[in-house]
Parts: sequence; structure tokens; C-alpha cells
Amino acid sequence: MKKTRRHYDEEFKKLAVDLATVKGSLTSTAEELGITPDILARWRRERLLQQENHSSRQQLSQEQQEIIRLKRELKEAQLERDIPKKGSRHLLQERRKVFRFIKAHATMFTVERMCKVLKVSRSGYYTWFKQKPSKRTQDNEYLLERIKAAFSASKKTYGSPRITQELLSQGIKVSRPRVARLMQKAHLRSLIKKKYVVTTTDANHTYPVAANHLNRNFNPSQPGKAWVSDLTYIPTGEGWIYLTIVMDLYDRKIIGWSLSQSMKAAETSIAAWQMAIKNRPLSENLIFHSDRGIQFACPAFTQLLEKHPLVLQSMSGKGNCWDNAVAESFFKSLKSELVYHQVFQTRAMAKQSVFEYIEIWYNRQRRHSGLGYLSPFEFNNGSLQNVA
Repeated sequence: MKKTRRHYDEEFKKLAVDLATVKGSLTSTAEELGITPDILARWRRERLLQQENHSSRQQLSQEQQEIIRLKRELKEAQLERDIPKKGSRHLLQERRKVFRFIKAHATMFTVERMCKVLKVSRSGYYTWFKQKPSKRTQDNEYLLERIKAAFSASKKTYGSPRITQELLSQGIKVSRPRVARLMQKAHLRSLIKKKYVVTTTDANHTYPVAANHLNRNFNPSQPGKAWVSDLTYIPTGEGWIYLTIVMDLYDRKIIGWSLSQSMKAAETSIAAWQMAIKNRPLSENLIFHSDRGIQFACPAFTQLLEKHPLVLQSMSGKGNCWDNAVAESFFKSLKSELVYHQVFQTRAMAKQSVFEYIEIWYNRQRRHSGLGYLSPFEFNNGSLQNVA
């Protein structure tokens, strides 16, 4: 399969630059998005030029310097307060557990301050610190570090099966039961998932409805054979925002998506479709499947599909969400891993978070059980290498 050049619109560039600013690293953000640092740096320069007339550099006044000093002193006081909070469950335990807590938090607080607050001697801590642990203990400590790193990278959503696959991909040989034991001991649990309620688009219309040509064949043998689409709602402090996605079932990649303030077809199904065909141009017969929502049944959208003779429109049975189960599964992951655990004060905040979730996490990093615990990026690149 020939790789196609990705097209980036101004909204994508803006969100990418904002994400690099939030993360504090242009290079790592560019790598996560699958672009070169030079491209992202150019986008940032262009953005700065646009903002040049709206910003000016000012020297700190004496009053501002005093505010900074007071904030620094407040932070010192907060450190003294936070150590007992974080170490409260260790205070009445044996000294070794207290020492382990100090070692684990040495990057957050000074050893001297933690020993003072937790009422242990520094000499005792350093004597324990210099003792050589057993090989099994060393192995478990190393594994736990890698497990914590993988767990954190997964936004605390991975359980032991996916963590195990992540470690195996790094060349670390470990069994799932051992990973599960270490995670349980370290109190690492996947985020509690609220029950996901299936939401459907408005099917109360008089437009013609396509037959279910997909017929739940969710595993095509090639890319570009079957795409699924759906729409969901995301609450913000400014009102609802609507996310429409187009996914290629072959590698489960979100190839088109749109966030809008209205449910008009032009801003939902049509916008997502237009992104999808830019990112993965049509070359073979394609089944495009969705539910019976008005956004997919209206003339504006159906006539758009009719312009492409290789596309066959397909729709789910009436009231049957299982006919579009993979798209619903994506929304379940999005809600469980992101939306249910954040409060978006503005639509802009929601847009930035959804952008990062789709373009970096879901498409490039998240391991999918349906893909043999590979990410869409890994699965697709592996397929391309096999073809070559």
C-alpha cells in the first residue's frame, strides 16, 4: 500500500503548537504526532508572528517580584504539609517501609526534610539505602519501575494484559500474573470506568435508509475496504460539543474526525468524511457504514458519497447499536479514558484534549486487543513492511 502525504489544516497546526506549549517539548510532541520537529517549529514561528502585535515584554515591577517571593515561600510551606499527606500510611509502619517511601519520593522532597517530618534518622536511611537487595528484589523493583512508566504513559488506563504486552514489546520477558501481582502490590489500578451509555444520532427523518451491507464484518483484510462513522456528545462548561469520527476497520485508525458546536451535516459527517479522504484517498471499493442518523441520511451527505462510484453506503438496522459496534467501542474508550475523568470548562479545552487523545494516544500509542495488542500505527506499519 502506497503511503499518502498527510494534509494538515490550520486548526491542526494551531492545536499541535498549543499541545507542544502545554507539554513543554517541541521535539517529543512532534515525534508523538508523527511529524518532524522542523515542521512543528515552523508552525510555531508562524504562530508567534501572528501574535507579535498582541504581546510585549515587560520588566517585573518591585511589587511583582515581591509576589514571586511570597509564592516561593508558600510553596516551601506546602512541601512541609504535603510530605505527611503522602506518607501518612507509612508513619505507623516499620522503618523499612518508611525508608522505601523516602526513596520513592526523593525527586519530590529532600531526604533531610522527609526524615525530619517522618521521624527517622538520616543515618538510618542511608545505611538502609546502601544495603544491597536480593536479585529477586532488584528484578521486581526494575519491573515495577517499567510497569509504573507504562501505566503512566497509558494515562492510567492499562490493566495487566496491556501492560504485559507493553513490556514484552520493550524486550522485557515477564508473565501477566507477575505483572498483575506487582500492580496490585503497588495499588496500580486501571481507571474506574463508568457504565457507557450508547448515544445515537437523530433517526427520526423521512430520508431513504441504506441497507446493512457491512453486516458486522468488522475485520476486512485490507485497508480502505470498510469505514465506519458515528457521532457522540461531549459536555463542556459552555455547552455541548459534538464529535464525529471516521474509522478504517482494517487498522482501527481514526482517519477523519470533526468537532462542532452544531449537529449540521456540513460540520459533522461531511467534515469528518472530507478529512478521511484526504488522509486515506479512495482507491478500491469501499463500504461506508454508519447508523441511520440524519447527518448520514440527508441529501447533502448521500449525494457527496454518490460522487464516488467506488463507495457503497451502509447503515445499521433500526435501533441496533451492535451493527456499528466498533465505532461505539471507540466512543466507550474515549469517554472512559478521557471524558469521564475531566471537567472541560470551555469547548477549546475539550477540543485540545480530544485532539491529543485521537492523534497521539489512540492512533499511535494505544494497544488494541483486536490488533493483537498493537497500536494502529504499529499494525499499519507492520503490514506495509510485510507487503514490501
